Amino acid sequence: MMLKVIGAGFGRTGTDSMREALDILGVGPCHHMYEVNAQEQQKLMWRALVQGAIPDWNRLFAGYGSCVDWPSAYYWRELAEFYPQAKVVLTCRTAETWWQSFEKTILGGIQMSSDPESLGLALVRDKVFGGRPDDRAHAIATYEENIKAVKATIASERLLVHNLGDGWEPLCAFLRLPVPEQPYPNRNNTQDFQDAILKSAAPGKSQ
Repeated sequence: MMLKVIGAGFGRTGTDSMREALDILGVGPCHHMYEVNAQEQQKLMWRALVQGAIPDWNRLFAGYGSCVDWPSAYYWRELAEFYPQAKVVLTCRTAETWWQSFEKTILGGIQMSSDPESLGLALVRDKVFGGRPDDRAHAIATYEENIKAVKATIASERLLVHNLGDGWEPLCAFLRLPVPEQPYPNRNNTQDFQDAILKSAAPGKSQ
């Protein structure tokens, strides 16, 4: 199975809703950080990649038809080149609302982790945010720069910029698929994240 859709948006831009949407549309299974958390082999492979292993994309995405969220979103350039037929979806929202959500969710998880090889620290904290995820101005600038880079790099006919709340219509038109009768997914809001991740995580436990 080859990737058909590559997600290039940061976590907290509706990536879990997009994951479910792609699954509903038959463009899955969709890879997400949840997949890494749930499978020890996935965790080992992604940790090795972050530590410098040569990427074996087909192995990392074996059985998946699409990917969104970190860790894969950090590698959107490499993935877009490796899978030239795949379309790219950039999930996004306003920078301020992204920061407000990130600060209350992912940042808390990063701050709870003490494992330097975890993806929360080694990838998100160090590679994505240069070791400064708690610096609001720096984090927002990094977020905005990623959006600019995706738009500047991916050809317009290959790219969908999907803003939070856009729903089915632009996504289905982009993928040339019929609009499902069910509502567009609405998953993993701030409270859901805190309930599922932060409140159940023990210190030192991470991705």
